[in-house]
Amino acid sequence: MSDITSSTTDDLTRRLTHTRYPRSSRYDARWTIENQMGPHALWLLEWLAPALGLAELRPGARVLDLGCGRAMTSVFLAREYDVQVTAADLWVKPDENAPRIAEAGVADRVLPVFAEAHDLPFGEGSFDAIVSIDAYQYFGTNDLYLPTLTRLLKPGGRIGVVVPALREEIDGTAPPEQLQRFWEPDFWCFHSAAWWRRHWTRSGAVEVEAADWLTDGWRDWLLWCEVVAEHSTDDFHVRMAGQCAEMLRVDQGRALGFVRVVGRRL
Repeated sequence: MSDITSSTTDDLTRRLTHTRYPRSSRYDARWTIENQMGPHALWLLEWLAPALGLAELRPGARVLDLGCGRAMTSVFLAREYDVQVTAADLWVKPDENAPRIAEAGVADRVLPVFAEAHDLPFGEGSFDAIVSIDAYQYFGTNDLYLPTLTRLLKPGGRIGVVVPALREEIDGTAPPEQLQRFWEPDFWCFHSAAWWRRHWTRSGAVEVEAADWLTDGWRDWLLWCEVVAEHSTDDFHVRMAGQCAEMLRVDQGRALGFVRVVGRRL
């Protein structure tokens, strides 16, 4: 390894070593950059883990990782909590994820599958827990979705998600003034912690155990976007991360951040 490459690797490790996310900080920084598809998925999963009670699951418990992307979160779940993970995604095919899972040494504990969130090929009570990181907002705002999904949980099993979110709900049809030039129609699926708590509670499918805002989550998001914009080898990801970083600098946490929601099947 050249001195330049070694120096870059050391710098990435330093910048992405975060006291709030000690488990995630042990993972190779370059690997996380190459396999990212948005915010730092391992950081968000590590924030979710205690509220979801992942450490309480027995070895070999079955976990559905819904919208797993390039399966980083699935690898993390298998390694850190010794669970059997079904890594379900629509956009990244199983034959793309399988080599990544094998290289991570967890092919015996992570099964990649092709699945659409509204047509999941699993039986009732198949899973001890369901996890979704930076994906649930795209399909889970439908009033009818959660009762259908939670039938896949064993009675008493938990579902936990982390989603990009708003600090407060938006009144009217216009986004916050500071975000108007960045706003995309997809952003209307972002909601506040209070909105998610009400949405899940009134479904009657779960008892909501947590619905909260990640303090200074926008700073973590900004740091990650800056690193990806500087070090990703994918031009599309460089461009998208740069645009996201600019938006977060303008917003300064006034509107954008992350919410985690955890519910137990009734």
